[in-house]
Order: sequence, then C-alpha cells, then structure tokens
Amino acid sequence: MSQDQDQIRPVVLKIGGGELDSPEFMTELADTVAALQEAGEAIVVVHGGGKTIAEWQTAVGLQPEFIDGLRVTTEASLAVAEMVLSGTLNKRLVRTLGNRGLPAVGISGVDSATVQVTPLQSPKGNLGRVGDVTGVDLSLISLLLGDGRIPVISPISVCPEDGLHYNVNADHVAMAVAAALPANRLVFLTNVPGVQIAGRPVRAMTAAQARTWIEEGHIRDGMVVKVQSALEAIGRGVLQAVITDLAGIRSGTGTGVLHADNVQR
Repeated sequence: MSQDQDQIRPVVLKIGGGELDSPEFMTELADTVAALQEAGEAIVVVHGGGKTIAEWQTAVGLQPEFIDGLRVTTEASLAVAEMVLSGTLNKRLVRTLGNRGLPAVGISGVDSATVQVTPLQSPKGNLGRVGDVTGVDLSLISLLLGDGRIPVISPISVCPEDGLHYNVNADHVAMAVAAALPANRLVFLTNVPGVQIAGRPVRAMTAAQARTWIEEGHIRDGMVVKVQSALEAIGRGVLQAVITDLAGIRSGTGTGVLHADNVQR
C-alpha cells in the first residue's frame, strides 16, 4: 500500500439508482468525481439501484413488494437484485468513470466479506433476504484507496453465520462504510438540492430538528433513511454528512446534517 490508511479520510459518495439510466447524469457524475479527485480527495462510491431492480423483477414476472420502505427479497428476487446491482449498474458506473480516465474498481459487499450482515427482522412481516449491517472489513477498500483507486461498491453483502448473500439498503451500507473508515465526508447524492422544508432547501439540520420534521411528515419516504443514516454517520466519527445533488457537490451547498442543536435554518 502506497499510503497509510490512517492518513486517508475519503469522501464517501452514495448514489441512488434512479438516475443511473441517464447518459447526461452519468457524464456529469464522472466530471464531478474527476473534479473531486483533482482536488486531492480520495473517493469511495456506494450505489443503489431500486428502480432498475423493480423493472427487471417485473420483466421476469416477479411482483415488487415493500414493508416499511424496505424491499422484500425472496430467493428469486435476490438473484435479480444481485444481477442488477453487482452486475449491470456496478459495471455501468465503473465503465463511465473509467471512460473519464478515473481508476474505478467495482466490488460488492460480498467481496472479501467487506460488508457483513445479519438477517434484518421487521415486526410487520418477513423481509426475506434483506440484511442489517453488523460490520465492515476495510481490507479491500484500504488496498484500493492506498493504490489510488476508486472503490465502487454494490450493497449486496454477506452473512458470516449462514454464508448467504443479502440485499441491503445502499444508504445503510454507505453509512457503515463511512463510519468504519472514518470518512472525511459522506455525501448522499439525490435529485433535489437538499432536504426541503416548507418548499425550500434547508442549509443545516440538527438531530432534534430532523426528529421533529420526520414526526411532522415534512421529511418522508426515502429521505427519512438518508437523514437517519447521516445522523448515525456523524455520531460514529464521520466529520461531515451532506444531502445534496450534483450541482451542490460542486458548489458546496446542500443540507448539512449536524448533532449540535444551535443551528438556525
């Protein structure tokens, strides 16, 4: 390894799956990652792919099902999820970054048991092969970062107890990886410029504000998981967590998630 891992505090960039079908988005993403690397940042990418998984499930006759926003994952739907996440979308991202001259390497949480899970339990029903992150082994990520590479991580992960693969929410994987490193910054990339309250983006948000806005329904659906993951990451040593879009990464805007309760919006 050319650099001591203790000296590397990368940016962890979590990318949702909704925009990965857009050539324009992919080109802009590659330009943004290139700008971060040129600025001296080490980068780790974690990606999702729910939209494409649902399309492939429907194409093969499987009905997408959710409990509390989590995708129910049967044996058959896990095969689809792994094909899409660790295959199609992971390699699409690696190819896009590579075409921009960026040294991206695609892996999943299964490789070198990088992301370890246990079956996730829900009181509202059986989620099937959905995992809850219990640990992150940094060996492979550290090796890639130390060699100047960009790890691109699919959230399919492994359970050490039963040896099986599990589908995991990509926001949770990004948070766990960022906390384990720990990252200098965790960025949740969305299609909006930040968390919106009363029709406008919030510049900064404390834990207390987040809880209130979730309870009042101002923050809902997939944004709840992002906010909760950002708060947990900050509590576990990540220096900064931001929810933003591609333009916000370049301009340094978006919603910063903080634990202190003295921030005004």
